[in-house]
Formats: sequence, C-alpha cells, structure tokens
Amino acid sequence: MYLGKGLGELVVVTLHNAVEATLAIILLLRCELKLLQSTITGVVLLHLLLIPGSAFFTGGAKDGEQKLHNRRAQLNRTLLTVGVLALAILAAFFAATDINNNNGPEIATALSDKVRGNFLRISRGFAVILLVIYVGSIFYLQRPLSAFTPHPDDPEEGLHMEQGAKEAEPEVNPWACLILLAVTVALTGVTAEFLVDSVEFVREQDNIEEEWFGIILLPIVSFSADATIAITYFVRQSLKSFFDDKPQRPERLAQARSIDMSIQFLLFWMPFVTLLGWWTNKPMPMLFDLFEVVLLVGACFLVNYVTADAKTNWAEGSILFAFYVMTGLSAWYYTGQNEVRIMNACASVATALLEGVEESH
Repeated sequence: MYLGKGLGELVVVTLHNAVEATLAIILLLRCELKLLQSTITGVVLLHLLLIPGSAFFTGGAKDGEQKLHNRRAQLNRTLLTVGVLALAILAAFFAATDINNNNGPEIATALSDKVRGNFLRISRGFAVILLVIYVGSIFYLQRPLSAFTPHPDDPEEGLHMEQGAKEAEPEVNPWACLILLAVTVALTGVTAEFLVDSVEFVREQDNIEEEWFGIILLPIVSFSADATIAITYFVRQSLKSFFDDKPQRPERLAQARSIDMSIQFLLFWMPFVTLLGWWTNKPMPMLFDLFEVVLLVGACFLVNYVTADAKTNWAEGSILFAFYVMTGLSAWYYTGQNEVRIMNACASVATALLEGVEESH
C-alpha cells in the first residue's frame, strides 16, 4: 500500500507520535497540567536534539556528510520557529503582566482567575491558528498537482528511493498491517495509562523533580521501544558492513523524520490537547514555564542553524547531543516556576494560592 512520499511520511510520523500523544491525553484527562506541559517540552526536545543528533552523528561518521531534503528542510525551519514563538509570546505576556502588577507588597494581580481566563482564550486562539498552519503545510508538501510527481528540488537520492518504493512489492499484506496497527494503538493506550499511574510513586520514591521527570524521563521512556528498534537496526547494519565482502554504499540522504515529529507535536498535538482541555473543562493554557520556553527557543535556534545548508555531519550531530545533555543536567536541579504552576492548577487560581499559603506555614 504505497501512499506517496509525502502522505506516507505523514502517516509514519503520526504513528511514531502515537505513544507520546496518548500519554499527553491521559495526563490532560487526569488534570496533571504542569507535568503535561513539561512532557510536551521534553518530547519536542527529544525529537529535536537527542534523536537527530544521534542519527547525524552515526550517519556522518560513515559518510562524512549527508544531505537533507532541501524543500522540506526550509519549510521545517519556519514551522518550528512559529511553534516556539507562539509559546514565547505567551511567556513574555505573562512575565510583563506579572512585573507590571507586582509593584506593591500585595499578591500580584497577574495570579487571578480573570487573568487565567484571558490566557485560556488566547491559547485557544493560538491553537486554532497553529492547526491551520500545520494543515496548510501538509497541503503544500503534498504538491497540489500530484503527490506522486517528483519535484525539481528533491535530492537525487530521494527520487531513487521513492521510485523504488513505488515499484516494490509489499512484504506483508496491507490489511494485516492495519489490524496489527489497531491492536498496537489499543495496547499503547493501556501501557501509557500504566506509565502515568507509576509517575507519582517513582517521583516520591527517588525524590525526582517534576521538571526533570517531565522534560527528560517520561519522553525517553515513551520513546524506548522505537529507540530499541533503531539501535538493533544500527548494530545489525554495522555488523553486516563489517563482515560483508561487498560493503553497502553509504546512505547519502539524511533521515530527519524526528524533526518532523517535533513539528507535528508543536503544531498539531499541543494545540489539539489545548482544545481538548477546553472541551473537557480542563484549564490547559499554552502558558509554559519560562525555563522550558528558553530551552525550546535554544533548541529551535540550534537545529535551524545546523540544517540551514541542508547538510549534516557527525560534528553537528555531536553538538545537538551535547546540548541535550546540558538540558538534562540543568533540568535535574530546576524546581519550576511557582507562578506558572499556580496558573496551571486544575482548581481555581484562588484555591491554588490558598493551598500554597497553607503549605508554607
């Protein structure tokens, strides 16, 4: 069942995001809003830094330099930037509101249900806009004339791969694959719910900060199955190249699918969860912790700079990996922004403030 390069990539990216998306929806329905935001940040960082960094490093180590799909890379940089800037606007808005209303000894009026209501309305508007942008980008990449017509800007390696995919016979019956996917998605939902059930126990048992748990641990655990498959494939190919008398031709086209996954999570799943919170009466604003926003802005800047020439190498991959390690190290000691935690409380802001005052005494 060949869907074309563009539509096929969209289906694969969506399926790869299924575990993280299911985890996000469960966290929303359980009203773990602050942990949900940290997990969204962690998923995006994982797919922007750790995974492409490892892929660029291993791919570049074999061939020195790899090429990216130029037309897709150009659009990806724009999509990634607009998704991160949407969060930066809300974080800057809240910071400015908090400063302007905190000139006296009284509690800042920025921490109120009225202000949170304004942020919820802005967030829902942003969510609709981001969804429209993402859907528009999909239509653009599908090439209006035909999804099967090669584009002149496509790299030569990609055209050969696509032609081979169209002519190849499927190894497994497509209907059997669809049934297997349906069963897998159902099992994914159950597994994700078990994972959420164990969150509080693990945090209290090991005294882990909520920020590190959401930014680093949950995304890595949710991606562990795909990571195992990728590592197994890499080891198998490496052994095959080492023992084979006729080594395979190195792959010149870099696979940047993980960046597509982070973009989908920013422009589709995050807005979807925001709107789902509206429909289920869960106050889920797109007001993220300032630390998380800075991490996303930094990752966006670094990835856009690395992919600017539509080429990658092992040195750039190691830089992405190193920045992810820096992110994890700083998140380990970060306790979170209390004002944002109050604004993301499932109860009213007034109730969250009262509970905070009682805990301090």
